[in-house]
Amino acid sequence: MSDPAIGLLVALGIGLLLGVERERRKGRGPERGPAGIRTFALVALLGGLSYRVGGVAVTAVALGIVGLAAVAAYVTSDEEDPGLTTEVALLVDFLLGALAQRNTGLAAGLGVGTAILLSQRERLHVLARDRLSERELHDGLLFAACALIVLPLVPDHGIGPNHSLNPATIWRLVVIVMAMQGAGYIAMRAIGPRYGLLLTGFLGGFVSSTATIALMGKRAVDEPAMRRLATAAGIASSVATVVLLAAVVGAASVPVLRDLAVPLILAGLAATGYAIAFALHAVSRPEPEIVEPGRAFDFKVALLLAATVTVVLLIAGALNAALGRAGLLIGTGVAGFADSQSAAISAATLTHTSDVTATTAAVATLTALTTNTLSKAALAAGIGKRRYALAVWPGLALILAGAWGGFAITQLV
Repeated sequence: MSDPAIGLLVALGIGLLLGVERERRKGRGPERGPAGIRTFALVALLGGLSYRVGGVAVTAVALGIVGLAAVAAYVTSDEEDPGLTTEVALLVDFLLGALAQRNTGLAAGLGVGTAILLSQRERLHVLARDRLSERELHDGLLFAACALIVLPLVPDHGIGPNHSLNPATIWRLVVIVMAMQGAGYIAMRAIGPRYGLLLTGFLGGFVSSTATIALMGKRAVDEPAMRRLATAAGIASSVATVVLLAAVVGAASVPVLRDLAVPLILAGLAATGYAIAFALHAVSRPEPEIVEPGRAFDFKVALLLAATVTVVLLIAGALNAALGRAGLLIGTGVAGFADSQSAAISAATLTHTSDVTATTAAVATLTALTTNTLSKAALAAGIGKRRYALAVWPGLALILAGAWGGFAITQLV
């Protein structure tokens, strides 16, 4: 089949799809709605034919005619409080039919998405009116502003000592932390506090285990009934840390990964065992109840974590610039206070660009893991307070014992 034929068939298919959904809404008898399956199919086909026959000019004229028809249908409607959904959908239907002539795949995907949106009317109304609180709406708008307005405007280049600080990267961390908090909140609302929080903790570790432990500590303080679940979720994030550390080191240098294989395996087993034990203890208790919706995230916590990372990166960059290769190794340990993965990549990359051995890079990586673990311990105490910290610290200690014990074993063998 030729491209024009495929485009017109896709336009017709989009019209039929949207028309089926609207046909079920229009009702029956003299008071039925103005547009159904045949109207939508013809309007989408009209959009495609208009574009094929006369390009943008004819399409614009035809769109104006369809718009006038939709306005007339709305004005003459007998319903007491008619909505504009069908009339707007009719215009979207026409434009999708025209778009199918230029980008068939995009038009088809948008057509399916539009049909899904139309079919979820009741659920969306319930969500907006009954489920979504004013505070949640405010939090969602704040997150959208940070991600879509502020982030694109922040400079995306290195500044400071050794160009170690990138403002866009720092603000991206703020957005990521807010997203992690929001994801945890949504997971708890969707599948309950017990498993939603545990899943959020584990997945959050692939983004930032340090931030995850801090966020779970904040939740443990704000909602004491969920302290055990928050602790289990914080420990679960450390499992993801070890997995991610192995992945990034392997991508940077296979020899370094060989030297770190046993340490990372033992550290991962320690983290997994402690997390499972604590999770089983936590889920054996009755499901905590959330009486009313709360805050989706805490903006101050996101800013505090970003500020901490900024200070650490500035110190690491200054050491690198002042001391050269030795400073870079020291800086790797300092950078680990903020992020063990990026520090590990730096150490592993040194084996390709200088005379640093794989063993030296492995030591630097474990040093970064150690300093990062100390950051987690400090944040657990500072944000999560005493009871949360006392529950998290043994798991962190086991991870370090496994990592350094494994390294000692590899050196003795």
